[in-house]
Amino acid sequence: MSALTKKRLFIGCLLCVLVGYVAYLEVQHLHSEVTLRADAKHASVPDVAVVQPKPAPPTVSMTLPGNINAWYEAPIYAQVSGYVKMWYKDYGASVKKGDILGEVNAPGLDAQYAQAKADLQVAQAKYGLAAVTANRWRSMGKSQAVSGQSVSVQNANEQSAQASLEAAQHNVDRYSALEQFKTIVAPFDGVVTARNISVGDYVGAGSGNMNANGTASELFTVADTHEMRLFVSVPETLSYILKPGLKARVTVPQYPNKVFTANFLTIAKGYDANTRTAVTEFTIDNADQKLWPGTFASVSLSAPAEGGVYTIPTGALVFQEKGMQVVTVDAQNKAHYTNITVGRMSDAYTEVEAGLSPTDHIINNPPADLLEGETVRLSVPTKGYITTAGSTDDEEDDE
Repeated sequence: MSALTKKRLFIGCLLCVLVGYVAYLEVQHLHSEVTLRADAKHASVPDVAVVQPKPAPPTVSMTLPGNINAWYEAPIYAQVSGYVKMWYKDYGASVKKGDILGEVNAPGLDAQYAQAKADLQVAQAKYGLAAVTANRWRSMGKSQAVSGQSVSVQNANEQSAQASLEAAQHNVDRYSALEQFKTIVAPFDGVVTARNISVGDYVGAGSGNMNANGTASELFTVADTHEMRLFVSVPETLSYILKPGLKARVTVPQYPNKVFTANFLTIAKGYDANTRTAVTEFTIDNADQKLWPGTFASVSLSAPAEGGVYTIPTGALVFQEKGMQVVTVDAQNKAHYTNITVGRMSDAYTEVEAGLSPTDHIINNPPADLLEGETVRLSVPTKGYITTAGSTDDEEDDE
């Protein structure tokens, strides 16, 4: 084979290789373009995980803080000014209605009382003189010995003296009543829960004992603890369970292993605008006197739940200008925004009172840019992913 032939053969092989390489590059380019288009088309359809609403639990249970107060509790203030003569009942003393708790020396009041009685005697004397004088003038008026005007004046003097006598009597009665307040008595059967006075303390009328800070405090506090009142602030979303016959389980820190039963008494028919709660009152029998006023309580309530309520993951909620919504998926895998009415909410799940049916498929954690009517692709959640309210695939496998 000549050199020219070899050269032509080499050039022909080189051209074949070059053409083959160019063809390969073109095929790869076309393949990449097709793959890119397929990937772009696939990426344009978002992958979503769907859940179905689950019926809410048949009972509603909650634990709330509460305060235990006495059935009656009376702070007792001084009604007269003076110095404490003696106190007779100390902290924790059991008292009966009318028992003497303490006495107050009120020399100023005693002097005013004596003055009032003296003024009464003066008024009695003046009235007696005015009555005698008026009788005489009326007798003389019958015989025309004096003018009718003079008789009228004496009648008016008698009436004025009588009015002064009545005023003096009322003044004596007033001071007599105040004298009774020098003795401080229990207003009802109960226990003395506070004594804020000592012998020699000065107390002011209507303002109690003046303490070291210059503020007034009550002399005694008496509490009736045969039965206790339990006050609980219940959220408005759960206030429907508060009805006559409802019972609550109550525990207190000092008796961690003992459960007390509280009976529903009444509810304030209005909500606090700041907390959206209603004050609810229960009663607890305290015949053994274990519970004390001012105790903190943990209150557990349980009642049948309302029907037609479903639970969904809280992450499925969408809040837009139309209100609270969820995104449902139809049979053609189209996304639709649906308005719902929510009830109780927590970090994990939310109760839906209206707007859903148990057959709906709801997107959990829907993309923020998802549009109405957009096609979505359903994905299968991995192990441990929350698929329904309050449950996971792992839990379902365990079941």
